[in-house]
Amino acid sequence: MLRVLHTADIWLLYRRVFSHTEIEALRSFLAGGAAVAFLLVAAPALADPLGVWRDSDGTTIRVQRCGGALCGTIMGMAPPNDPETGQPWTDKFNPDQTKRGDPLIGRQVFIDMLPAGPGKWSGTLYNTDDGRSLRGNLIERGPDLLRVEGCVGTRCGGENLNRVR
Repeated sequence: MLRVLHTADIWLLYRRVFSHTEIEALRSFLAGGAAVAFLLVAAPALADPLGVWRDSDGTTIRVQRCGGALCGTIMGMAPPNDPETGQPWTDKFNPDQTKRGDPLIGRQVFIDMLPAGPGKWSGTLYNTDDGRSLRGNLIERGPDLLRVEGCVGTRCGGENLNRVR
């Protein structure tokens, strides 16, 4: 007949098979393994890309918390003036014609980015090069590298941002 073992039965079985020293070594090993497993799982989840980032053309973007999400706002442009006009950059491709004269500095370009896995946030990206909003991701590639990926339909592309501070 099959006997169901209870926790107390299992403990007595261990006591008969293993010495006190062996049991303590096993406890230490299991506790250490649990701690390592926690760190491996929790470490990526604890990271976030808060701070200032620079893209390949010199634009700086501040990533900060906006409620329960992350958002990113343009802080600076390089060069500071649009070569076509000699004036500070504006949102000249915005589909809303009334906003085309708005400055790009202060424009939110990462909108409602919510956690989508370890080191990944998904939400809306605003592309200042064409005025389109699209679904996209922020993906941490290390403490000083953030990948921005946007998708239109099934086509996706992106660029890397480098941490400034």
